[in-house]
Amino acid sequence: MDQKSPSEMTENEARAELERLAKILLQANQDYHGDDAPTISDAEYDAFKKRNAEIEKLFPTLVREDSPSEQIGAPASSGFGKISHAVRMLSLGNAFDDNDVEEFDTRVRKFLGINSGDVIEYTAEPKIDGLSLSLRYESGQLVYAATRGDGEVGENVTENARTIDDIPVMLTNAPDVLEVRGEVYMSHHDFLALNERQKVRGEKAFANPRNAAAGSLRQLDAQITKSRPLKFFAYAWGEISAPLGATQFDSIKALKALGFSTNPLTMVCSSPEELISHYRKIEQSRATLGYDIDGVVYKVNDLGLQKRLGFRSTTPRWAIAHKFPAELAWTRLERIEIQIGRTGALSPVARLDPVTVGGVVVSNATLHNEDYIQGRGSKGEVIRDGKDIREGDWVQVYRAGDVIPKIADVDMSKRPSNSVPYEFPSKCNICGSPAVREEGDAVRRCTGGIICSAQAIEKLKHFVSRSAFDIEGLGAKQVEQFYNDGWIKTPADIFTLRERFGQGLQQLKNRDGWGEKSATNLFDAIDAKREIPLGKLIFSLGIRHVGDSSGALLANHFQSWENFERALVNTTIGSGEAWDDLLSIDGVGAVMASSLVNAFQNEKEREAIDALITHLAPIDAVRKNTEGSPVAGKTVVFTGTLEKMSRAEAKARAEELGAKVSGSVSKKTDILVAGPGAGSKATKAAELNVMVIDEAAWLDMIEGL
Repeated sequence: MDQKSPSEMTENEARAELERLAKILLQANQDYHGDDAPTISDAEYDAFKKRNAEIEKLFPTLVREDSPSEQIGAPASSGFGKISHAVRMLSLGNAFDDNDVEEFDTRVRKFLGINSGDVIEYTAEPKIDGLSLSLRYESGQLVYAATRGDGEVGENVTENARTIDDIPVMLTNAPDVLEVRGEVYMSHHDFLALNERQKVRGEKAFANPRNAAAGSLRQLDAQITKSRPLKFFAYAWGEISAPLGATQFDSIKALKALGFSTNPLTMVCSSPEELISHYRKIEQSRATLGYDIDGVVYKVNDLGLQKRLGFRSTTPRWAIAHKFPAELAWTRLERIEIQIGRTGALSPVARLDPVTVGGVVVSNATLHNEDYIQGRGSKGEVIRDGKDIREGDWVQVYRAGDVIPKIADVDMSKRPSNSVPYEFPSKCNICGSPAVREEGDAVRRCTGGIICSAQAIEKLKHFVSRSAFDIEGLGAKQVEQFYNDGWIKTPADIFTLRERFGQGLQQLKNRDGWGEKSATNLFDAIDAKREIPLGKLIFSLGIRHVGDSSGALLANHFQSWENFERALVNTTIGSGEAWDDLLSIDGVGAVMASSLVNAFQNEKEREAIDALITHLAPIDAVRKNTEGSPVAGKTVVFTGTLEKMSRAEAKARAEELGAKVSGSVSKKTDILVAGPGAGSKATKAAELNVMVIDEAAWLDMIEGL
C-alpha cells in the first residue's frame, strides 16, 4: 500500500497531522474507555497511535500536551466512586511487525548497555481484549477493585468485582499489600448466549465481547454484573509490600498459586526470533481460544532490569504489545469535502459509501492535501503509481494509520468514463478568502483569519478542549451553538456569559435544551476554571506550533504568566538575550519561538489575550521537589561515550533529580559530563568556563539520591 511516510512530511504537515490525530483519538479514548462504545476498532486505534508516535519521534518539538502518547484511558465516570491508584496503571507501546519487535529489543539493549551477544529473556503472553482492572488486597482481604480510568484515578467497582468467580476475595500467604492487575473479559460462548438473552428481552445487543464485558462490570447494580458470565486473567501487579518473585514469569506463577487465573500460553523467550515465533503460534490458534485477543505482550523477564528501564510518561520501557494486523476493503468514493481547521488549513476528506472493515463501519477517509490527491508525496515523488483520486472512484480503504482511514489504491478499471480530475479550491469554502500555499508548506490555508467563522469556531473548540480549559458542560457542540448565536466570539466572552445571559430577558436557562440547573452548573463550571495551570493556559491560546507538551515546557521555564508575557513582549526574533533564552528551552525551536513572539506582538491577538487574562488567575508552575539534589535547576549536557550507563538512562536520571538536560553547550550550561571521545562540546565548555566532569565524578555526585 502506498501512503505518505512521516519521514516525507514537512514540519507544517506533521503539525497538522498531529493536531488532527490528537483531536479524534481523544474522542476515541472516551468512546472506548469511558462509554464502552468504541467508534473505531482496536487495530485501527492502535495503528493511529503508532502513526502519531512515528511523527512525534521525527518532530519532537511538535509533541502536543494532548498527544495520544501522553494519554491513558479516559476519566472515571461520575456514576462510580473514584479510587486513586497507588501505582499508575499504564498503557503499552505497540509493535505492528517483526521489525518493530527487533527495534524493541535493540532499544532495551541500548538503554541498559547490554550487547547483542548477551541473552535478555522476555515473557510473551496473549493480549486479552477486555477491561483492565486493579484488585487491592491487604492482609489477604480484597479491599477494593478499580478500573484503569485515566491511569491515575479509576472507578470503584468493588461490589461488582466480588461477583466474578475468577476473583478471590481472600488470599492465603499473600504479601501484606498486593495490587493484582489483570483483564476482565467474556468468552465467545458466553457472549453469544448473553446477546441471545438480550434479544429475547427486546434489549440492545452488544457489539462484541469486549463491550459486553466492560458494560457488565461497570453496572451501577451489582446484581446485573452477577448475572453476566465475566472472567478474569491476572498478569501484573501494582503496589506490593514484598516481591512475588525475581522474574515476571515466576511472579505470574506465584499469582496462579494464590488462586488467580493466569494465561497458560505465557512463556519465556530468549530472543526476538523466539518472541515472533510464539506470536505466530498464538496468532494461528487465535480463532480457537474461545476469547478475544488483539495481540501478544512482550515483557523483560528480569524484574531488576525492568526497574532500571523504568517508564516513559505513559508506557513502560520494558514492555510492548505486538498487535495483529489491520485490514483493507474496497468501496466507492462519493465526494471530496474540504474542512477548515483552526490554523486555516484546508483538509480534504473522502466521503465513502459505508463499508465494514474489520468490524468497523467506515464512511470517511483522509486525503491529506492536494498533492496526495494528485498522486504526489510531500517531496514531489510519485505515490500510488501516480494515480490521482477523483470523485466516483472505486478505492481501497486502509484502516490503520490515521484518524480516519486512508486511500490505499484506486481501481482504474472501474473509473467512470466521464470522470474529471479533482480541482483543489483556491478559496476558503467558508468565508471566501483566498486559500494560499506558502513555499515549503504542503497545506493550503485560508487567509481570512478572524473573519473566517470556521477558524474562529475551531479556535474556541480548542480553547475548551480537555487538554486546555476542559469546562464541564461546554464542549464543541455548545461552543458552535453559542458562536452561531453571537453569544461567544472570543475566549474572553466565555467568562462573561453569566453576566450577560444569567439574567434578563434573554437567559440561558430559557433556551431549548437548557434549564435553570444546567445553566447554573455551566456558569459555575466556567467560574471554576478562572484558576488554571499555566501550562494549560499557554496551550489553550491556540498559538500555531505550540502544543500541549510545549505549553508545559514553557510553563516550567517561565514559572508564572507575568514572566512568560514579559519575555515574549520584549523578545526580538532572531537576536538578543531574550531570544536565546527562549531557544534554550529543550523542545522549543526557532519556528515555535517565532510563532510565540508574533502572537504576543500582534495587536489583534494581543488584544484578545489581554481581554482573556483579565478574567483569569493563572496558577504558577511548580517544579518537582528535588530538595537535596546537587543538580536541581542546573543545565547538564552529556557528551562522548558513557561506560556505566547508556545516554538515555543518564538523561532520565538527571531529569529525575531536577536537572535540565540539553543537547548543546551554551553559557547557560552548568555541567558537561564528558566521556571518552568528547569533542567540540568539551572545547566549547572550556571556552565558556563550564564545569567539565567525567562519568565517574557524575555518578559520585548523584550517588545515594
